[in-house]
Amino acid sequence: MNKKLFEEKFFKYLTRLTTWLLFVVLGWIIATILYRGIPAMSWDMITKVPQGGFYFGKEGGVLNAIIGSFYLAGGATLCAIVVSLPVALFMNIHMIKHRKTLIRIRLLLDILWGVPAIVYGAFGFTLMLFIGLRASLLAGIITVAIMICPIMIRAMDEVLRTIPRGLMEASYSLGSTQTETAFKIYARKALPGLTTAILLALGKGVGDAAAVLFTAGFTDYIPENLLQPTATLPLSIFFQLSSPIEAVRERAYAAAIILTILILLFSLTGRGISTLYKKYTANGTD
Repeated sequence: MNKKLFEEKFFKYLTRLTTWLLFVVLGWIIATILYRGIPAMSWDMITKVPQGGFYFGKEGGVLNAIIGSFYLAGGATLCAIVVSLPVALFMNIHMIKHRKTLIRIRLLLDILWGVPAIVYGAFGFTLMLFIGLRASLLAGIITVAIMICPIMIRAMDEVLRTIPRGLMEASYSLGSTQTETAFKIYARKALPGLTTAILLALGKGVGDAAAVLFTAGFTDYIPENLLQPTATLPLSIFFQLSSPIEAVRERAYAAAIILTILILLFSLTGRGISTLYKKYTANGTD
């Protein structure tokens, strides 16, 4: 067996082994959550806020954390889209000739992507103190938006880089400006991929606890405005798992099932939208 054939087979089996290992770990995590969480799951878990004595094993649910997670992740994602989409388009339309600068920007964004969430939480807390903002839904939204912006920009950037340069040149030849090319040609062409990028960032925002540990606060009630503290599912799971009472810890696994289902629904919804958009554009009905 020659060297090239050996290398090909070695890396083929290595990738298969790694893939199966990931499936096993994922299956193990899901099986553990289901095994521990299903017995504690009830209708009250998703329809009620914590009642008196909830953290001692009495009645109530995590509706406050479910609604809080929607508010926080939704608000942060909207803020991040407003920043990330123009930045990604600017990088791929206006800065296309500045390759060295683009390489540095992408390196910086990759570094920011890898920064631990707790560091963003500490930064958000410092920012709160500087502007005089208390722990609240607004502070949590700002912190999570800062955290997911690098993720969203780089994911959108990778999607936009796959669009052929010829499309840009054709747009310019028809008299379009750079801004028209960015939003009317590139953004529309890359819409399914951009949707995936947004959902990737949304999933990160929903599932991260460390970033909002110092900034969003925690409450047993559903916030009525941006300046009130809010509960989130990751923090609810964290607090319940810290309890010495077995029944409360079991309910943490039930909350983890709810969080997993929510992220799965976000992912399936995004893929559904992308598929429908591809079919719509393929049929030429736009």
